[in-house]
Amino acid sequence: MSNTDESNEGGETLAASPPPTTGAFLTLQKAIDLGQFDPEYLSRFPEWHELPRTAQFELVKKAIENRDAQIWRHYAELNNVLDLRLKPQMKPAMDKLVEEHKKLMDEKEKLFVKYAMPEE
Repeated sequence: MSNTDESNEGGETLAASPPPTTGAFLTLQKAIDLGQFDPEYLSRFPEWHELPRTAQFELVKKAIENRDAQIWRHYAELNNVLDLRLKPQMKPAMDKLVEEHKKLMDEKEKLFVKYAMPEE
């Protein structure tokens, strides 16, 4: 559906609604719960800027923990497929999740260093 006006069967013109904004459905806490840990993304939420740096770091750590749990939960779901040896397509997906976990741990390390340094 486009963002232009459309006519229905009765000839009435219906105004198309604008696309929803991120803030309409997602709060800072929901983003953290969903494992969104990127400080640049989290800075889109007004309440992020009201938090002290230490609180921001705690939220980032919590989001990383959530994302890590999501990765391993997904891995476990793939691993629990009945007769995994007969489904070779699962192996690349599982390998990708392991790689994603490694990247997450690298990013975690970078963020720990970033938040350990004094703010400029």
